[in-house]
Amino acid sequence: MNRGLNKVMLIGWVDGQPEVRETPTGRAVATFSLATSRSWTSSEGLRHEETEWFNVVAWGSLAEICQKHIGHEQYVYVEGRLQTRSWEDNQGRKHFRTEVVAHELIVLTDTGGFYE
Repeated sequence: MNRGLNKVMLIGWVDGQPEVRETPTGRAVATFSLATSRSWTSSEGLRHEETEWFNVVAWGSLAEICQKHIGHEQYVYVEGRLQTRSWEDNQGRKHFRTEVVAHELIVLTDTGGFYE
């Protein structure tokens, strides 16, 4: 059977402080938003910029590191995989959320990297 590939690499700015909580089993999970920007010049010579927002999730010791070392407007490298989860609300509506599950995080405004 052939294996697939699900790998995401992002460099961007953290928006706000990571939200860290514990699962019922005591495992830490951190969530934060990451903004990446790209710019280009159109054929008419106009400069454009576009920002894309990503939901990032880190588990275990990497979540604890996010809590201690990641803050608002920090420039970071995140490597992980895409995951889409779904749930149904109280009115029976189905919701979907695509997240980057982080496996590696490097603070680019500092030295060193952190791994899951």
